[in-house]
Amino acid sequence: MTTGILYIVATPIGNLNDITLRAIDVLKQVDVIAAEDTRHSKKLLDHYGIDSKLMAVHDHNEEERIHTLLSLLQEGQSVAMISDAGTPLISDPGFRVVRAMRQSGIEVVSIPGPCAAVAALSIAGLPTDRFLFVGFLPPKQKARQAELESLLAETGTLVFYESPKRIQSCVEDVVSVMGAERMVAVAKEITKSFETVKTAPAAEVLSWLAEDQHHTRGEFVLLVQGAEPGAAAVIDPKVLRALQMTGEYMPLKKACAVVSELTGIPKNALYEAALQQNKG
Repeated sequence: MTTGILYIVATPIGNLNDITLRAIDVLKQVDVIAAEDTRHSKKLLDHYGIDSKLMAVHDHNEEERIHTLLSLLQEGQSVAMISDAGTPLISDPGFRVVRAMRQSGIEVVSIPGPCAAVAALSIAGLPTDRFLFVGFLPPKQKARQAELESLLAETGTLVFYESPKRIQSCVEDVVSVMGAERMVAVAKEITKSFETVKTAPAAEVLSWLAEDQHHTRGEFVLLVQGAEPGAAAVIDPKVLRALQMTGEYMPLKKACAVVSELTGIPKNALYEAALQQNKG
């Protein structure tokens, strides 16, 4: 018996017209659609007259659904996996399902389409030749700052997803850890009626978010320009040595603050230099 195919189908992130003709065809033809939230997805499916059987597959039942989906596919049925919006598996459930299907010899086919991260990159005005998709930062400030500190030396544009409740505090942490002048873009409600993109130094973006409550409403993609390549080279070796010695007695972030106070060199530049020195 011929096994079925698992299709990974991208769906609109806002504007329903952004679905592809191929995606509509596949969703109409498959036996089962595995959706993150069946109630949410049914609105899209009803809009296009798609009545394929729906099955919920999300973070809390992904492992148990693997066996059900594998049985269906091995029987020759076809399955489409969709998320609430955009391209499945990109900061969404589904990785375990795809891995299990591939390991079992099931063909997995991509039906490409909308992705909020890529859409934001294309319109933000920040470098796109190299980027790192991070997804959601930790919700707690201490962990979030630690994550940002670990990314200080990354030269590619950083791409995050963020909720309206945390976007302002997240940009505050970017200012604190990476500096007020680091270029940042916030892209909200992409493809929707109130799509807005603000690209400016981090401190200016923070002020923009704070000046109007409407600026913090919606779903956000946050982009942060990467560090300048070779930033460590402009720092005097004696300063780097002082930083290394200070770091033996206290956490690196605190050591950078101490050396910054003594030398006037920005804390984030010292941190980037220390990370590059450690890599070397």
